[in-house]
Amino acid sequence: MAGLTASALQHRLRREGPWQRLLPGVYLTTTGEASWEQLQIASMLYAGPGSLITGPAALANYRLQTRSPRVIDILIPATSKRSSRTFVAIRRTRRMPDLVVCDGPLRYAPAGRAVADTARALADQVEARAVVASAVQRGQCTIAQLAAELRDGPVRGSAHLRAVLAEVIAGIRSAPEGDLRRLIIRAGLPQPLYNPSLYVGEVFLARPDAWWPEYGVAVEVDSREWHLSPADWEQTMARHRRMCAVGIVVVHVSPRQLRDESARLENDLHAALRAGRPLPAIRTQPLAAA
Repeated sequence: MAGLTASALQHRLRREGPWQRLLPGVYLTTTGEASWEQLQIASMLYAGPGSLITGPAALANYRLQTRSPRVIDILIPATSKRSSRTFVAIRRTRRMPDLVVCDGPLRYAPAGRAVADTARALADQVEARAVVASAVQRGQCTIAQLAAELRDGPVRGSAHLRAVLAEVIAGIRSAPEGDLRRLIIRAGLPQPLYNPSLYVGEVFLARPDAWWPEYGVAVEVDSREWHLSPADWEQTMARHRRMCAVGIVVVHVSPRQLRDESARLENDLHAALRAGRPLPAIRTQPLAAA
């Protein structure tokens, strides 16, 4: 270390000394637990110039993850010789991003790359769906950017990313909506539009989770447990009344029913479509792919 002899450095790093070693060649000149920002800086210092934070650690910066992960994923060029250590997961790549997002001393991969890297590492498709749908819904990245990452990135680990990206393109924006889509496919029902905007003339009516315009049938995935306040629940009921008033058949389902009562829901949806009819007064605007 510049300005210090090996013995001076060891003296500072002694047990109960004033410094601590975080990573090879990276030292914290204070006692106590390192902060989240200090751990990220240490990871980049260890990984070397040009390194970028990606994966869940980057998602935390983009407010797409509420908790700081235990491991920090770092992108480095494929020619680099660094290896993973303790809380640092080194990700060598031949596709270092051209765009870098800086937050003070920290450097992050763009949101689309961080989302794709995270989704590829997840073993659970439900978790991958939540990451991808949340990023698109909050405007942190576009479907086109994620499609480019899927096209240009590694094939290994991309199955969940490919599947959930197809759902998001179809209009899926949440995990329960993904469960609904799978139920509809399994039941052999015609595919609805997901999250379209419905109008009567120029007046906005509602944005149901699923909508069959040729049958005049809508599905709302909701329950009290998924609403943040009584006001949210009242808005759901008001939306229900508006749709029913213009002749829409509204089927309400809960996330629990999608999990535990799928056979009954399939029958209910078949019955609703048989009873439904087109409603020419309703104008449908599909959810635009970003």
